[in-house]
Amino acid sequence: MSEPRSKAQHRRRRSRTALAVGVPLALTAAGTFTYGTDLGLLGSTGRQASAAAPAWAADTADGFASVNSLGQNGTYGGRGGKTVTVKTLADLEKYATAAEPYVIVVAGTITMNPVGKEIKVKSDKTIVGQGTAGHIVGGGFFLGQGVHNVIIRNLTIRDAYQGIWNDKDHDFDAVQMDGAHHVWIDHNDLRHMADGLIDVRKDSTNVTVSWNKLSDNNKTFGIGWTENVKTDITIHHNWIRETEQRNPSTDNAAHAHLYNNFLEDAPGTAITSAYGNYSRGGTKMVLENSLFQGVKNPVIKDSGAAVVQRGNSFSGTTGRNESGGTAFDPKSYYPYTLDKAADLPAVLKAGAGPRASIGTTAASTKAAAATTLTVAQDGSGQYRTVQAAVNAVPANNPARVVIAVKPGTYRELVKVPSNKPHVTIQGTGGSRKDTTIVYNNASGTPKPGGGTYGTGGSATVAVEADDFQARNLTIANDFDEKANQSLDGHQAVALRTAADKVFLDGIIVSGDQDTLLLDTASKDRLGRVYVSNSYVIGNVDFIFGRATAVVDKSVITLKKRWNGTSAGYITAPSTAANRKGILIANSTVNGDVSAGSFHLGRPWHAGGDASLDPQTTVRNTSLSNAIKSTPWTDMSGFSWKDDRFAEYKNSGAGAGSASTDRPHLSDAQAANQEVADWLAGWTPSAS
Repeated sequence: MSEPRSKAQHRRRRSRTALAVGVPLALTAAGTFTYGTDLGLLGSTGRQASAAAPAWAADTADGFASVNSLGQNGTYGGRGGKTVTVKTLADLEKYATAAEPYVIVVAGTITMNPVGKEIKVKSDKTIVGQGTAGHIVGGGFFLGQGVHNVIIRNLTIRDAYQGIWNDKDHDFDAVQMDGAHHVWIDHNDLRHMADGLIDVRKDSTNVTVSWNKLSDNNKTFGIGWTENVKTDITIHHNWIRETEQRNPSTDNAAHAHLYNNFLEDAPGTAITSAYGNYSRGGTKMVLENSLFQGVKNPVIKDSGAAVVQRGNSFSGTTGRNESGGTAFDPKSYYPYTLDKAADLPAVLKAGAGPRASIGTTAASTKAAAATTLTVAQDGSGQYRTVQAAVNAVPANNPARVVIAVKPGTYRELVKVPSNKPHVTIQGTGGSRKDTTIVYNNASGTPKPGGGTYGTGGSATVAVEADDFQARNLTIANDFDEKANQSLDGHQAVALRTAADKVFLDGIIVSGDQDTLLLDTASKDRLGRVYVSNSYVIGNVDFIFGRATAVVDKSVITLKKRWNGTSAGYITAPSTAANRKGILIANSTVNGDVSAGSFHLGRPWHAGGDASLDPQTTVRNTSLSNAIKSTPWTDMSGFSWKDDRFAEYKNSGAGAGSASTDRPHLSDAQAANQEVADWLAGWTPSAS
């Protein structure tokens, strides 16, 4: 894209396609995204961290805890707050009950005093065990009304048992919630408590419980205790064994998605199961690919409840095994991947419960850890520029290198060459706008050695190495179009990627024309890019290229042109045939521009290549009134109708019903155009 793209000058040419509680994602996805006061993490407090947090502290929940609702976009705990290590009850309670966000690392055994004490955790906290050393003995945690954005992870919580098997006098739970939301309980070992291991009560919602061991207890996991049908909960990859009841018991849950859980009643033990998964009241339950081994009454439901079963396996079970009614499609709320039920014993015995690799830093574990290079303009880091740190990365480096960039504005060009994979560039400030990499080259800007930069060459940051990550920073191109009207070529790229497995998480990419170029190393090479929890800002073709790219749970902000007019195009895919192009999902499109002034996209047949098959799908996304009622348009003689442009279940003033000028996917088509389909076996994770 080397020339300007006014109607008169265009040279491109032509050649096929989270949630308010109880409401489908299509009606609410990202609908509450705003910039806030500091462009901080979406939904976060934006407070300053004292130092770069360990990589695992950037992990975020999946399932219903990842869905945008109740003013909270996903669950990321204390990310952005200070990381503290605790070894005493006093310190644990001090930080867990503080108003500000914290990542709290439990580095030993902490015994509750008195027995049964439940620390009243406040919002925006991550409480995580250091490796397998973090134990909470004789009590647990309580999350009260309105508490939100809490992660409890990698802990062993145990031994509040008071000698009474069906204990009705001691409400000593491992984790209890009364009216909380957006909670992730992950990789814990919960056992031998006086009441429940987990109680999700009183309209608590947007909860994910994953990869835990739940054992040696009477009442395992209760959900409900309310007449309201409100709770949305995901329960997956848990190993539940030697437990009697509530495995779980799910009462009046609006959406209960249970998958890949292993329920085991082992022969010869003193504990015998009464029932397994129970759908009560008005619960809508989807139960998939779980394994029930030796369990009595493995699946039961009330007359008014629903259980939709798919792919489950039952071995040595007796009694009730029920299904019926209609529920919901979990994939309309979030992506997920199923393991085979038969594989679960091996998968969960190896993977459930506390892990040595979570909650540890390079100084406290023998496991391979990322190398960290620090950048600071004031000389307090190892390097003063980002490019200097990139240059220090060894060629063909085999492991992750994190370039931790301290707050400041870095006016420089950055290139990560193809022989330097596994690089992360991460801002260390409390907000993504604290750390900015910016430059002002445009396509027509003269190069020192002659010629011009061209569109791709104008990028402030250029990434050609696989397995690249960027997070918690701003990448911008501030080329001044108004001051350079005589210049031929106003495309000005902020970020160009030409690699596979690129993860852009929690960043701002800002420019005008051609802001974000998502490319591949060559036409025949796959280039997958996942943009999550980010802002992309521009006006003309500002998300473009031939990569297989997902923009998920993000905000796309429309800008006026240099002369104050409102007109533009969001996407310009140049997808190769038989590949997937650009997918915008679960996001928001907005901006201070005129109504009906922007197209969702148009087909870019780069160099007039008729063999290309450009694709953009926009689904489950809130569209402002800036979007035209006929949202797709032709480009340089190539008709958009010959390529792949479609919508699915969008919402907002800019959404519209299906027509020949506004194609919508059918439900069957949409099932093959989800985030997981685009990523094709790659699961992006912070590292």
